[in-house]
Amino acid sequence: MKRKTIQQTLVFEAVNQLKSHVTADEVYDAVKKEHPSISRGTVYRNLNQLSENGAIQKVEVLGGADRFDFQCHKHHHVRCLKCGKIFDVDIEYVDGLENNIRNTRGFEFSGYDIMFKGLCPKCAK
Repeated sequence: MKRKTIQQTLVFEAVNQLKSHVTADEVYDAVKKEHPSISRGTVYRNLNQLSENGAIQKVEVLGGADRFDFQCHKHHHVRCLKCGKIFDVDIEYVDGLENNIRNTRGFEFSGYDIMFKGLCPKCAK
C-alpha cells in the first residue's frame, strides 16, 4: 500500500475544489497558485495514482485531454462540441451492459464508457 503524500493531498483537494471535469493542466495551475514549487510531472503522476486508486475518476476524451472528475460513482458524460467542456449526464448507469454484446472478436470486456455529445446551453445561444 502506497502512503499518501502531501502532493497527492494537494492534487486531490484541487480536483474536489474545482468541482468540474478538469484537465491536468487546470489542476496544475490551481495547485501552483498556492505551491509554486510543485512540478507539472508531480501533478500528472498524482492524478493518475488517484484515479487508479479510485479516489477520483479519469474521463478519457477522444481527441482531447483526459479529464478528472471528483465524483467517483459510475455515470456518463456529455461533451460540448463547441467549447469542449464535459458535464455529467443524468441517466442510469447499467452495470454489465457489456455482457449483452455478441462477442464475435474474442474480447475480454472490463467495462464501458459512454460519452454523449452536443452543445451546452451557453454555446447553443
